[in-house]
Amino acid sequence: MQTIDLEDQGLRALNETLQSQDSDTNQTEWLVTNPRGSHAIAVGLDAPIDVTIKGSTGYYCGGMNKQASITVDGSAGPGVAENMMSGKIVIEGDASQYAGATGRGGLLVIKGNASSRCGISMKGINIVVHGNIGHMSAFMAQSGTLVVCGDAGDALGDSLYEARLLVRGHPHVARLLVGGHRAPHILTSARARMCMRMPMHMPMPMPMRMLMHMPMRMC
Repeated sequence: MQTIDLEDQGLRALNETLQSQDSDTNQTEWLVTNPRGSHAIAVGLDAPIDVTIKGSTGYYCGGMNKQASITVDGSAGPGVAENMMSGKIVIEGDASQYAGATGRGGLLVIKGNASSRCGISMKGINIVVHGNIGHMSAFMAQSGTLVVCGDAGDALGDSLYEARLLVRGHPHVARLLVGGHRAPHILTSARARMCMRMPMHMPMPMPMRMLMHMPMRMC
């Protein structure tokens, strides 16, 4: 395993070293120590390498990642995995705002909670959050999957296109009026799907296919 002390070698040297790896490299395991919340750690990687960061990171950790597997042994600041193309990023702690924003592929796993706008404008990335997510998550999400094992904040899936959202806890979704009852805003897209609880004030559960064909109007 190759070890880089970020405090000693600096961010530029770290990223240049990791970015210089290619698909034929035999240096596949990397350990980054003393990150101390530095921004843009391990960005733009394009090789099948494993990078472990021992500590919390700042903005845009793992941004534009391709192929690499990155593990943050701590929490991550805003924009982790932003515009990720492929590979895997695992956050052992919590993630700040807009985690996985505009991601086009790969897998982002957040083992704690994620703040607001998680998965905003996602375009194919798969995101799994073990805890809760904040407001406006999956705003304008175009494709991909967001799985939330906890609760979701206000306006989940607002302006959603065709992404799939699965919430185990309580989802506070953007809503429409459907036949006099409130129903998920997700239903404005005939091909989109959300696996969620129906509102408690709805008289009885209605099949999704029935809701799809009922007249809708904005609240």
